[in-house]
Amino acid sequence: MRKQAAAVAVMIRWIVPFIDTWRPRRVRFHVTHAKAFRHKIPFIQELGVEFVSAANGRSVVALDLADWHMNSWAVAHGGVLLSLLDVAMAVAAWSLDPAAEGGITVEMKTSFLQPAKAGARLIASGHAFHSSRTLAFCEGEIRNTDDRLIAKAMGTFKNRKKSEKHSGA
Repeated sequence: MRKQAAAVAVMIRWIVPFIDTWRPRRVRFHVTHAKAFRHKIPFIQELGVEFVSAANGRSVVALDLADWHMNSWAVAHGGVLLSLLDVAMAVAAWSLDPAAEGGITVEMKTSFLQPAKAGARLIASGHAFHSSRTLAFCEGEIRNTDDRLIAKAMGTFKNRKKSEKHSGA
């Protein structure tokens, strides 16, 4: 796994930075243009999630933890980790269905195993291990660059086709 983390680090160096308009002239996070990630989701962009790769039911996303990602105990807030796992698994599910415009999290179960501190680089991987016409069943995990398992999750995602209308609910 250490070789995989090193390979991801090499890939990240070539990502084009996104210049944050909230704090001009400061590179706050990077966004790749992964084929499976076809939408603008402001919350995920604001978190600073980097889309590394997505294909064949697998995805990799990354996040550099900053002070504002921390909870009152100076470790990564659970909501940040949940969001990272959610997007990694959703992108893995989308990568299986080119007609999918997006996805909806039907259910998700997460186990937090180790704390992650500010300055850590987290790599989240998602895997869609089974899919039907409308649902994808996924697993995901977050590891740091030392290959320590931070959190693990399983989830079910409903792929939304381009022809389906937003219900607003």
